[in-house]
Amino acid sequence: MSISNNQRREISTLLKEKIRNKLRDYSPETRSMPFHFRLLGKDRMALYSFIQSINTMLGQSIFEKVAEIIARVNFGKAVSQYKFEGYLSDKVVLEIDKIMLSLRSAKSQADELKENERIRLVANQGTLGKTRKTRADLFVLGKDIEHYFEIKTVKPNIDIFAKTKEKLLQWKAMRYSTNQRIKVKAYICIPYNPQAPNPYSRWTLQGLYDLKNEVLVAEEFWDFLGGEGTYEGLLEIFEQTGIELREEIDKKLSQF
Repeated sequence: MSISNNQRREISTLLKEKIRNKLRDYSPETRSMPFHFRLLGKDRMALYSFIQSINTMLGQSIFEKVAEIIARVNFGKAVSQYKFEGYLSDKVVLEIDKIMLSLRSAKSQADELKENERIRLVANQGTLGKTRKTRADLFVLGKDIEHYFEIKTVKPNIDIFAKTKEKLLQWKAMRYSTNQRIKVKAYICIPYNPQAPNPYSRWTLQGLYDLKNEVLVAEEFWDFLGGEGTYEGLLEIFEQTGIELREEIDKKLSQF
């Protein structure tokens, strides 16, 4: 399914609003960088600082909101920054520790189905303790499956990816602690491939994740939410919005 005109307008409006807010409040770093200024010029340093600021904003707030807009059409429910709660029993914490230790030591390969069942079976056993509250970057409700997404734009880092894997397991445990009859899927999602046109290097994910069932990169992520062609359609929207904003951006940066 292609992106509808209403979705295009909503995504473009979101981008314009975020960029214009950033332009209104933006000022380059005030710290003195005399060698950088003389070598590259203050104008280029101002542009670099602005780009870094936009890059952070994309990863922290824009991608998840765009994903919500895209997913609303194809799924029963789609919510960015989705809050939910549940329990992490002492038995499920121990089971997650066993899974992570086995994966980290390469004693076993990640298997999403087996790990999911191991967690489900003990999620409400033992001491439940206090209610835990957490938040997913994106929640999507399918026909009979709850989908939870952690969106990452960081460079490959084994420690960050390991912590994220543990978080995905904890999300499942929390949901199963209150309802073992539901079906839960959790993913790490990378919204674009920084190594394109080459395939994304998944060596940092290898072993920790079931690559076919827990990892979505670029087209895999966006087309999962919106159907075939969604990723390319989004690139067009971002490009056209950037063209429309270019004069405003240039005018603001010329002040520095």
